[in-house]
Amino acid sequence: MKVTQIQDIVNSSLKELNGTSDLLNEDLSNVVDVGTEIFDTDNVDNFVKKLIDRVGQTVFNSRLYQGSAPSVLMTSWEFGSVLEKVDSELPDVEENDSWDLQDGKDYSPNIFYQPKVSAKFFNSKVTFDIPISFTQTQVKSAFNTPSELNGFLSMIMNGVQNAMTVHLDGLIMKTINNMTATVLDSNTGLQVVNLLDGYNQNATTKLTPENALQNTDFIKYTNLVINTYRDRISKMSTLFNQGQKSKFTPMANQHLVILSDLASSSKVYLESDTYHDENVQISDFDTVPYWQGSGEHYNFDDVSSIDVAIKNGKATKEVKASGILGVLFDTNAVGVTCQNQRVTTNYNPRAEFYTNFTKFDAGYYNDLNENFIVFTVQQPTQSTGTTGTTGTTSN
Repeated sequence: MKVTQIQDIVNSSLKELNGTSDLLNEDLSNVVDVGTEIFDTDNVDNFVKKLIDRVGQTVFNSRLYQGSAPSVLMTSWEFGSVLEKVDSELPDVEENDSWDLQDGKDYSPNIFYQPKVSAKFFNSKVTFDIPISFTQTQVKSAFNTPSELNGFLSMIMNGVQNAMTVHLDGLIMKTINNMTATVLDSNTGLQVVNLLDGYNQNATTKLTPENALQNTDFIKYTNLVINTYRDRISKMSTLFNQGQKSKFTPMANQHLVILSDLASSSKVYLESDTYHDENVQISDFDTVPYWQGSGEHYNFDDVSSIDVAIKNGKATKEVKASGILGVLFDTNAVGVTCQNQRVTTNYNPRAEFYTNFTKFDAGYYNDLNENFIVFTVQQPTQSTGTTGTTGTTSN
């Protein structure tokens, strides 16, 4: 074992801690062990210099990742593949003849009034698998007990599950981002709400997207607008979906997802200084640290942006947008269906190892006939036409 004398560093640290010295430059290269992948020549005893150091304790980094993407999972099923969604149109009203009876007029009730019903079918699926191989005989020499070996194998399996969770989170966010891009591209009805434009129309101080979330008045306005739209979509309207269908989304069926930058700003700049903070805050929402990615520095322009290709007939169209603060949608607008996660195993008797194939397939869908609203602080960038296919999400 390599042992380093650090009395000088310890003595100088006391002066920093008790206030008798300014901060000093400290060389910690010989103090903090950052670990090595393999043993080197220093890993022998300090007596006869020949005995290899033993492992006193083995710690497996086996933390299970919980995931953070908003849950849009729908009821799964075992057989079949097509998701059918059936809607009925609102029937028209007619004159009530009971109050306008005329002598000799026929009031026959034998008229067939066919209900107006429409159906949408979703029948696409994506799939992937994660292969990982295991051995026991070949790796036993590295451990002292069966429990240590089992801990090692459990760590590997947890790693597979963590990878699965990360990838599923990514697919869920892609499904939401596809719907967001589609709404921003068409910009019909009241589906796109530019919070900054609305605020700046009456504000004495004009804000930019970069400094808006540090302004208490803007955050108040943002929370006001979001809460107002939550009430608006609970009433029957055609203004909040692409298909201009008469839809309503009660509070219990609303899904609000906001950028964590907005949620944190609301707590720090607004709710912390407000006695009755329940009157100014938004509630019942999920947060995401970014929509598509963090970039290298978690800049607001990166975390609030999407750059995706969406379906445009048989081709695709690229949509770039930044400044997205949140989305509010019906639970039936975005979904993951027909999930099927399973593990298949193959054993190789000659090489004495087995391989697990962790497989997953599911359908990811957007229903443009359901209510979906995007809250933003910037106008979407002009989209461009491309060719090809979109990949994971079907409209």
